[in-house]
Amino acid sequence: MRRHSHSWPRVSFFMPQTPSAPHSRPAHSRPAQAPAARRPRTRALASLLALAVLALLGAGCQNVAFPPSCVWPFCGSDDDVLVFEDVPPADELYAEGEQILKGRRILKVYTAINYDKAIETFQTIIDNYPYSEWAVKAELKIADAYFDDKRYEEALSYYRSFADLHPQHERVPYTILQSALSHYEQIRSVNRDQTAARESQRYLEQLIRQYPYAPETSQGESLLREIRTRLSRNVMQMGDFYRKRLEYQAAAERYRSLLNTYPGLGLDAEALYKLGICYENMNRDDEALRLFHVVVENYRDTRLAENAAERIARAN
Repeated sequence: MRRHSHSWPRVSFFMPQTPSAPHSRPAHSRPAQAPAARRPRTRALASLLALAVLALLGAGCQNVAFPPSCVWPFCGSDDDVLVFEDVPPADELYAEGEQILKGRRILKVYTAINYDKAIETFQTIIDNYPYSEWAVKAELKIADAYFDDKRYEEALSYYRSFADLHPQHERVPYTILQSALSHYEQIRSVNRDQTAARESQRYLEQLIRQYPYAPETSQGESLLREIRTRLSRNVMQMGDFYRKRLEYQAAAERYRSLLNTYPGLGLDAEALYKLGICYENMNRDDEALRLFHVVVENYRDTRLAENAAERIARAN
């Protein structure tokens, strides 16, 4: 992708050819080095052209297209061309990118969106107008395009970069929320690795801690509760796995971790009851009875409370 800097009219420069020498002598009598004698003049013309290009670059026009055979500032052919191309204004490029993201309807049932073309259009704004507000807006548009296209790692990179480059910008809370969502969309089932869920939780906690009054924080709080519930169920499943294998110490550690790390998410009664069972099998009967009493007193009219009462009766 060519790098643009400023809008400039399209201009083409052609390397002029050296006119042929008059036919004053037969061809067979010309010196063998005659073709090479033209090169110094060509090189001189190329040097002059290079100075002209540098002057134009200094004036603000940087969109120069060199042909493949050209090793700037010297070109391998007298017919090589240097081209300066127009760059649309930033607002027009931005509108063009937004139009591309709207997509086009196919058979009235499917919308096709060329995300790569939209990203390229917004990147042109960044390349050509790097210090404008349009460039800042284009950075977010690129991140959102990657997110909508389900390329979450690329989206994460742009969201993080935006927050790093513009820490005081009003859209930073949005980028933190979107970073959390980028991880959230990669969360696997409860019985699988939960790294993505923990990363999402980390971003949401950052959002709530740093921007408690931002509009995005309300959505972040709801999402955080959902993720914490998922993580707590993952810990519960690990505890159940060890308990069924009669590894009560390992199971008890998971149930205690759940109660300490994820309280108030609807799994407390179950964790307390199962922890009591582990203590029973570890010959820690007094601790087991205390846990069963807690379940009976705090979770009346539940099946777990009935089961806990039966175990208390057996112990007596």
